[in-house]
Amino acid sequence: MRTLIKNIKSLVQVEEGTARRSRVYGKEMAILPVIDHAWLLIEDGLIHSFGPMLTIPESLAAEREIDATGRLVLPSWCDSHTHLVFAAPREQEFVDRINGMNYAEIAARGGGILNSAKRLNETEESELFDQSIKRLHQVIDQGTGAIEIKSGYGLCLEGELKMLRVIRRLKEQSPIPIKPSFLAAHAFPPEFKENHQGYIDSIINDMLPAVAGEGLADYMDAFCEQGFFSVDETAALLEAGLKYGLKPKIHANQLHRSGGVQVGVKYNAISVDHLESMGTEEIDALRNSNTIPTLLPGAAFFLAMHYQPARLLIDAGLPVAL
Repeated sequence: MRTLIKNIKSLVQVEEGTARRSRVYGKEMAILPVIDHAWLLIEDGLIHSFGPMLTIPESLAAEREIDATGRLVLPSWCDSHTHLVFAAPREQEFVDRINGMNYAEIAARGGGILNSAKRLNETEESELFDQSIKRLHQVIDQGTGAIEIKSGYGLCLEGELKMLRVIRRLKEQSPIPIKPSFLAAHAFPPEFKENHQGYIDSIINDMLPAVAGEGLADYMDAFCEQGFFSVDETAALLEAGLKYGLKPKIHANQLHRSGGVQVGVKYNAISVDHLESMGTEEIDALRNSNTIPTLLPGAAFFLAMHYQPARLLIDAGLPVAL
């Protein structure tokens, strides 16, 4: 099956030949390769060829033709940090934030992640899947072409496996690539509030073997932050994940300069995410690494926090993902 898109106003993010960039650093992020008045040929679901309309072969034929006059064609979004699988929203906490409560205060009273965990563990796997497949189609309709989805609202063996099995079912039925992340280290459940090591031992000795045994995750995630998982605890979890072939990618420096960036770099994390709280030490660590700083401005906006220092990171010559 061949589809020919003609008369494209602007064909965006065109990378060709030896000039093709796998990563874009610093000031290079301001360079957006575009072909104006272009054509694009798709064959069996893959891009076959493209170019300016002036170069379109006269003999080029396709079963389907689309006239894109006045329209842009650009790559779909790659959403590398999502919590798409959850049981219920937390509207009341949004009101609490409007009334002046901060993230840590809401979490301390059993809200936030613990609230989501309670609701998820009360929800049947089939219902969780039905909700999640609808959300997945919604984000696809909005232009997402690849997505990462985390667990992290189970906070126990059964709950985490339930989430990851739902993600596996989504992956089986999805028209786009899905990468699952194992995030049991999202918060300490109430029964381990005074026994952090006990919960970490449960993740390493009980959950990880089960997750790896079913092939349910590609990445090992952790929330490295004051009041959540320390640098040493995060390091132990990432090391354990690596033994099972799970690549690190972590939540770091959302609320404080927690050391999360440095521990992520140390273990060659694919990314460190959030990064509201950054300084020269964190930037220097990222400069000497392959770890991608990933910013979530939507999370900062929703939590009424200051935005991540995107311009500072770009001016430091780093690649930045959103």
